[in-house]
Parts: sequence; C-alpha cells; structure tokens
Amino acid sequence: MKITMIGSGYVGLVSGACFADFGHEVICVDKDPNKINQLNKNIMPIFEPGLADLVEHNVKAGRLSFSGDLTKSVKDSDAIFIAVGTPSRRGDGHADLSYVYAASEEIADAISKAAVIVTKSTVPVGTGDEVERIISQKLNTDQFAVVSNPEFLREGAAIDDFKRPDRIVIGAENEWARNVMSEIYRPLFLNKSPILFTGRRTAELIKYAANAFLATKITFINEIADLCEKVGANVQEVSQGIGLDNRIGSKFLHAGPGYGGSCFPKDTLALIKTAQDNESPIRIVEAVVQVNDQRKRAMGRKVIQALGGDARGKKIALLGLTFKPNTDDMRDAPSIAIVQALVDAGATVSAYDPEGMEIAAEIMPDVSMAKSSYDAAKDSDAVVIVTEWNAFRALDLDKLSSSMAGKVLVDLRNIYHPEDVAKSGLEYTSIGRS
Repeated sequence: MKITMIGSGYVGLVSGACFADFGHEVICVDKDPNKINQLNKNIMPIFEPGLADLVEHNVKAGRLSFSGDLTKSVKDSDAIFIAVGTPSRRGDGHADLSYVYAASEEIADAISKAAVIVTKSTVPVGTGDEVERIISQKLNTDQFAVVSNPEFLREGAAIDDFKRPDRIVIGAENEWARNVMSEIYRPLFLNKSPILFTGRRTAELIKYAANAFLATKITFINEIADLCEKVGANVQEVSQGIGLDNRIGSKFLHAGPGYGGSCFPKDTLALIKTAQDNESPIRIVEAVVQVNDQRKRAMGRKVIQALGGDARGKKIALLGLTFKPNTDDMRDAPSIAIVQALVDAGATVSAYDPEGMEIAAEIMPDVSMAKSSYDAAKDSDAVVIVTEWNAFRALDLDKLSSSMAGKVLVDLRNIYHPEDVAKSGLEYTSIGRS
C-alpha cells in the first residue's frame, strides 16, 4: 500500500521505517528542509538503536523516501498518517493541536483518491471528530475516513515495540477504514499480534489512559520508596513482592527520581485538562502530576543531604542526563530539576551522558560536560547516578573513588549493592533502601 507519514519526528520516522520494512511504499514528509536533507543522507534527527540501519535498508530497497512536499506526497496515498507534535499548550496545559489541524487542511486540499487519514499523534478525545469536520469542508465523506491509531512505542526500544507490539489499537467508524488498516497491519496480524478495533473516541482515550496508569505506577513506587527509608524497609524487595502478583505485574515498579520524557508529562496533563473540561476530574492523575513534579527537585535536596546538608562550593558529578537510557531525549528529564537545585545551593556541576550532552548543553549552560564518567567525577565531592545507562552499571568503583575529592555516591536508580560500594570506601545513598 502507499502510505504517507506527515511528520518525521520520533513517531513518524520510526513508524514510517517499520511500515516500509513490512513492504509498503512509504513517504515521510516534514516541513523542515534541513531534516529532510539530513534524512536523505541517512543522518537521523534522533538517537534510537537500530533506526539508521532500518532507514538505510528500506531507502535502498526503494520502499522509503523523504520529502518536504506534502501536496505531492499525499496525492495518490491509500493511507495518510498524521504524526506531528502535540506539545502542551502554554497557559492551560492542553495539547496543542495546531499542527494536527494544519496538516488536516493541507490533506483536504491535496488528496486525489479515496484515502484513510490516520491520527498517529497523541491527541485528546474528540480530535478525530474535528479532523473529520475540517476535511469534510472540502471533500465528500465518501472520499475519506478518519481513524485513530495511537502509538505505544518506548524510546530506546521503539523498533521492537512496533514490530512485536502488545496490541494494535485502531479506532474506526466504518468497515472500509477497518479493512484498510487491517491490510496495513497484516504482517503483524499474521504474527498473531492482537488488534483491537474500537470507536475513534475510545482509541484516543486508550492512549491517555495507558500513559496515565503507567505514570501512576511509577509515582506510587516512588512514594513507597520514601516510606521504606523512614521505616527501614527495602523498596526493591517490596517491588518484587507486589510485582509477583499477576494483577499488578513487575513493570514500572522501579523507584527513581521521577518520570520525564516526551509522553508522560504532557499526556497526563492533557488528560487532566480533558477530564476537567468534561466535569469529570481525575483526582488520582492530578496527584500523580503534582507528586512527580515535586520529586525531581527533591532529588537535588537528597544529594545535598548526602553531602551533610551544605553543597556550597562543592563539585558534584552527574552520570546520566537523558530521561531514560538509549535515547538523547532531554524533555522533562529529572536531571534538569536536579541540576537547578544543586546550582541554586551553590554547587558546581559536571556531567557525562553517552548520548544526551549536546542537547543538554543548551538546556544546562552552567554544567560542564565531561568526556567520560571518570572525567566528570575527577575532584568531585559527590557522584550522582541519574540515568541507568549500561555504561554506569559496571563502573570501577575503586577508580571512581580515587579520582574524587570526596566520597559520596548517590545512586538514584539503585544500580549497585550497598555492600559492594562500601568496599571501595564510598558513602552510599540510594532510593528506598535504609
């Protein structure tokens, strides 16, 4: 099938490359000419393991191409996916849908045959209705159908998530649209990936409900970790104990400095606003957002407490800046609030991250970016593990200790065993373990 993917950011590029790998003919469109030029040279705008190889393979096979011309690209498409950004809108926290609606207007002007228009972007309930209204101003309703097909990709594991999904959610209002979407996803259907067909509004809400629930699990175990520190319990063992219950499950029960990234912060906020507008507030999610926002800066205070309560004039090394490993995404990363808390307390900060330093340097002008973990730790009073990159899981603790001026190691991801750290002479602080 001929597919056009409007938006060549994280979702659009990964989805487009994977669809091409299924055998479809895919054009990824973006208004940024520099991005298109880079993609045509196989230079990825994001870091995602395996993506560059996947793109190169399908470009060479003639199934994947890139363009800045939306009108030409969508003209003969069977399906047109809208995968543009929906950031939080300034002022009220709602999802900014201006890019979605602008794309819809351009599609209405450009298509020359019956096509399915698919919202791949994360959008609030009712967005598909508005997309349909915009397009129906210029086209008859038998010339198009609007479908919701939310993505459930984890940064750092997106290709595997796309090709081996837990489920595929398709919100369609007529049989023709369902048939087109079934054909697009036929390779996954043959692999017995479950496809859930719902109404369009239901599909839109599933995405927000899923992210809000996962954010709630993270925030719940973080608060349990705080309680563990007060009562002398071990949060890792608590997580294991409750995670073995099949009704709960073990995923997203790892205590840490709070969630960040491109999805959870904006999606929980958008869900709250949608619920309030419909006079059905979601108090649990409201609390989750509040607790998570406060937690990030609290991690900075935790570091200061490990230094004896005073960070003025101290040098602190941060290992890991991105919100999670295997990505260069700095959006709402806990490290941002942690750095600000430390700088406000009078500390100087050095940092090392395997992929995120170029972007982080623009956000954190007061931070000195290092060449390695040990370079960051040199002459520091404390080392703080913020992101659980594999590069930080097997540090030479003796070497780390000998390069430091102080002896404080704060592990915000509980990577190390306290007894192993003690052997190197470091003073160890972790999350939820007294």
